[in-house]
Amino acid sequence: MGKEMTGQKNIALIGSGYWGKNLLRNFDQLGVLRTVCDSDSARLSSFKESYPNLSYTTDLSEVLRDPRIDAVAIAAPASLHFELAQKALEEGKDVFIEKPLALDANEGALLVDLAEKRRRVLMVGHLLQYHPAILKLKALIDEGALGKIDYIYSTRLNLGKIRREENILWSFAPHDISVILMLLGELPKEVSTHGGNYLHPTIADVTFTNFLFGNGVRAHIFVSWLHPYKEQKMVIVGEKKMAVFDDVSPDRKLLLFPHKIEWINREPVPSRGDGEIVPLVMKEPLLEECIHFLDCISNRKKPKTDGAEGLRVLQVLQACQSSLHGQGRPVLIGSFPKEKAAKREFYIHPTSILDDGAKVGEGTKVWHFSHIMAGSEIGRDCNIGQNVVISPQAKVGNGVKVQNNVSIYTGVILEDDVFCGPSMVFTNVINPRSAISRKEEYKTTLVKQGATIGANATIVCGITVGRYAFIGAGAVVTKDVPDFALIYGNPAVQHGWMCRCGVKLNLKGPKAACSACGAVYKKDKAGCHLLSSPASR
Repeated sequence: MGKEMTGQKNIALIGSGYWGKNLLRNFDQLGVLRTVCDSDSARLSSFKESYPNLSYTTDLSEVLRDPRIDAVAIAAPASLHFELAQKALEEGKDVFIEKPLALDANEGALLVDLAEKRRRVLMVGHLLQYHPAILKLKALIDEGALGKIDYIYSTRLNLGKIRREENILWSFAPHDISVILMLLGELPKEVSTHGGNYLHPTIADVTFTNFLFGNGVRAHIFVSWLHPYKEQKMVIVGEKKMAVFDDVSPDRKLLLFPHKIEWINREPVPSRGDGEIVPLVMKEPLLEECIHFLDCISNRKKPKTDGAEGLRVLQVLQACQSSLHGQGRPVLIGSFPKEKAAKREFYIHPTSILDDGAKVGEGTKVWHFSHIMAGSEIGRDCNIGQNVVISPQAKVGNGVKVQNNVSIYTGVILEDDVFCGPSMVFTNVINPRSAISRKEEYKTTLVKQGATIGANATIVCGITVGRYAFIGAGAVVTKDVPDFALIYGNPAVQHGWMCRCGVKLNLKGPKAACSACGAVYKKDKAGCHLLSSPASR
């Protein structure tokens, strides 16, 4: 298939690494690849001898602004998928994006909506749906050759490639989830995922996921990049026959077994038969996938694995991740309300948990492995770091930044623009005992507008930290802190005054101006007061 058969379309490849080089080879073979974009200039140089007719650049904006580029194929790290696809769609490019569509279902929904609004093709690289053996398997199921499907078991195992931007679930399982959803024609109603972290404390290297579908079918997916040999198999158990898809086998890709269970004298008796090789006309799945994308952008057709299909896989992945984070607790999946998800104007990382009943404001971002509990409130434009817990009835204002490893307990109130440094500690009980419940004795801790609490500081409950106060790293604060006070030490004591811009004031007399921003302050027996700011003078 040459370029003359594709309506003279020009493709730019974004990302030419581990998998991107395969897309490079196939799109170039089809005569449509024009440009390769990668942040690694040395990698780009390595392709120039083999592909001398292509252009190469490290500048993404150069590619997206080029009117000669009709579409982009994105094979960058998964953490960049949403950002790159969004930019490309906004520039009016059709988009092919490797799995997963994004790392969050809300972002995936936004991409689907954006593609619809711009009337652009959005296709996800769920490669197995273009595999001749999987296509034949789907046909056999649809024609009833296997009978009613009871059970599906899939394994995707290898030694590497080990990633750090996503765990094994997000790296390996999307293909299998995509195929199972395609074969059964529905979303699971419940998933549960268990995993093990062996090479990194927070990144799963092995996961095992159970699926329960509304029609009673159960499925399992086992994925690992810590396996001594490569295995990619899917077993489908039907009432009439069983099928085995083995992608590693060179000549036995799809087998049918007439195994079934017969009831004799009210006893189940297995009936076995020899495996039958299903004849296939083998074609390279990736080449077929690339051809399908070109057909879709040339003829304005809906891809088989379009954005909506990618979004369904993403929804299942996110439910699996939530279960994994909850140590295997079952997670229910309902129908996916795309419009509702698209309007959810805050970001929750897929490794984090947002309980029903928690309130999160527009523009807020919650990062890895955090838990926002029911009854808690977070305002607008906040940034909640990794491994943060926000407990019921805790209140976080607008523009607050909470760094990694902070727990905001019940009784803590943070006003607008508060900064909580890494691993700082709040408490809510004065005299805790493990054996004695003191939930009725929780004390309120109020941190007022603009205050900063340094790394590893401890704030004993029941006190108030004043407006724009500055608590130094490691301080142990046991009493109220005045507005604009600079506090550090153990126990913490005052060491002067701070401007609201974060610079120490030289308040030797009753008045002083900040050396950085020019704000004027007055000091008296009641404390330090802002008289005028640069904007008001």
